[in-house]
Amino acid sequence: MMQYASFVFFVPARGANVTGNEEGVPAVSKGTVRLTMAQAVVRYLCNQFTEIDGERVPLFGGVFAIFGHGNVTCLSEALEAVQDQLPTWRGQNEQSMALAAIGYTKAKRRRQIMIAASSIGPGALNMVTAAGTAHSNRLPILLISGDTFNNRLPDPVLQQVEHYGNPTVTVNDAFKAVTRYWDRITHPAQLMASFPQAIAAMLDPADCGPAFIALPQDTQEIAFDYPEAFFEPKTWRIPRPRPDRESVREAAELLKTAKRPLVISGGGVRYSGAEDAVAAFAQKRGIPVVETVSGKGALTHYHPVHAGPLGIIGSTSANALAEKADVIVAVGTRLQDFTTGSWTAFARDAKFIGINAARWDAMKHRSLPVVGDALEGVNELDAALGDWTADAAHMKTAKALFQEWDNLLTEHQTPTNQPLPTYAHVVGAVNRAAGDNDNMITAAGGLPGEVQKGWRVKSPNTYDLEFGFSCMGYEVAGGWGNAMANDGRCDTYVMVGDGSYMMMNSDIYSTVLTGHKLIVIVCDNGGYAVISRLQEFKGTPGFNNLIKDCRIENRSEPLHVNFADHARSMGAEARHCESLADLEAALEWAKGNERTTVLSINTDAYAWVPGDADWDVGVPEVSERKAVQEARAHQEEIRKKQRVGV
Repeated sequence: MMQYASFVFFVPARGANVTGNEEGVPAVSKGTVRLTMAQAVVRYLCNQFTEIDGERVPLFGGVFAIFGHGNVTCLSEALEAVQDQLPTWRGQNEQSMALAAIGYTKAKRRRQIMIAASSIGPGALNMVTAAGTAHSNRLPILLISGDTFNNRLPDPVLQQVEHYGNPTVTVNDAFKAVTRYWDRITHPAQLMASFPQAIAAMLDPADCGPAFIALPQDTQEIAFDYPEAFFEPKTWRIPRPRPDRESVREAAELLKTAKRPLVISGGGVRYSGAEDAVAAFAQKRGIPVVETVSGKGALTHYHPVHAGPLGIIGSTSANALAEKADVIVAVGTRLQDFTTGSWTAFARDAKFIGINAARWDAMKHRSLPVVGDALEGVNELDAALGDWTADAAHMKTAKALFQEWDNLLTEHQTPTNQPLPTYAHVVGAVNRAAGDNDNMITAAGGLPGEVQKGWRVKSPNTYDLEFGFSCMGYEVAGGWGNAMANDGRCDTYVMVGDGSYMMMNSDIYSTVLTGHKLIVIVCDNGGYAVISRLQEFKGTPGFNNLIKDCRIENRSEPLHVNFADHARSMGAEARHCESLADLEAALEWAKGNERTTVLSINTDAYAWVPGDADWDVGVPEVSERKAVQEARAHQEEIRKKQRVGV
């Protein structure tokens, strides 16, 4: 494991614009040190620390960077000098390396952060999608981009987008919509005020998300006498705000009225480290626990209080419990529509208690807000309940429903003699092959539903489904970040559809270069199958989603990519599997390999595990198609069930 110095003493590169002695050490006068702005940024970042399980570790685990116009001459010079303290990893695409940074911080449960650095122009804009992914998932990532010249003397520079009526606007302004903190450093002294605020925002449980800093290229080069105190090592601690006592009392009184209570465990449970507290609370009080997409993995599949994933890509057991629940304790969740079934999953008169560090989330749908850290909030609610417990029959019902659900999973995952295996068959095979502490990574498309339903979590915090932003292309990149965070302690399994693979796969090559092994399973069902399913279900014939339904010049040509050959061309080990038996054998082979291994298998585009939740989507109000008219009528029935204005 890499050893980190507790203090980094920056030695500028030869020829840097500083005053120094014979050894090249910057001259220090009256408690200052002369550095370029870029050197000061790097030196400051190297001296930020945090604590994980009592151990002091660097807050920033490293930098993903692609150097180009706007960051190659100054920022790269500063990063090169400290590569043993703050390692820099080269990605293949700015979006994917920022997604890898997200995968890293998810694996670290927001306790350590990665940096993604780009050039100006297209390099920066490539990271906007990743910023949106981090923002929607409440995840910290530090994005640093080059920017145009402050002095404007050489304008317009390479990659500059000019706004005639506002010359201060650059492409970096696009990040304002998808970041929690945004700044442009136009004077070298500004970073002393800006960077501490950026870090505080990223570590604040209530305001957590990506921070973006633009570094104009002419400002990066300027030398400035920085106070030495600015570079003193600092250990950051993630705060645990306690909820208001009166809100806890009111929540306890409301929960005591419940006949059929339910706990929704969200991603905030995992990021707060509240898994054990939530499980103990639910077990002590006799309340079943259902999971959101981000919350899945806080409890193991067979935990006594676990009742399955909730919502549109959830389980029959969780959705049946939600339909009858009278008081719902929503812990650390933003209550996204895939969790709530577009607010059709609950009774109209159901009451919500929102335990959340973010006031915005705690108050949703007239919840009784308990604004505070998930761990503190659950523990204080538990203390306020006295000896109250739910009727034992309620948990008995939940266990029976979950057993039925588990049996249904087994039925769908058991191999058959049909020509093509289903997603459920493949998920079951990979789940059985994975070790107890191995990690599962997936994202957009058809796999989220099948993995959210069918992946039986064996150990807490071994599951990462990016569905807060449903970002196609996260899978391989996020897997790279996950493998980097886990540092060889376990295998990282990546499940990806052929559509997402085609969108972003180049970090297979990155993992081969860096030695962060992945086991990638490509499920090839001939295109964007799950969105085609939605399209056809709402009355439009299959169109432009499955490859067979696209405009193709020569239909006599093969329609499918040879994914195994493609992966081998990037240095990975690879096999195409003709059957589930082939896949099971290949998974054993992959576990023994030292480098990233890609396994492809053709899968059924039309078979899906049921989940029994509705979803509100737009359906044409008028159409000549009878199928669309019927779908519209069905959608109107769904909307009648929504909790509107309550």
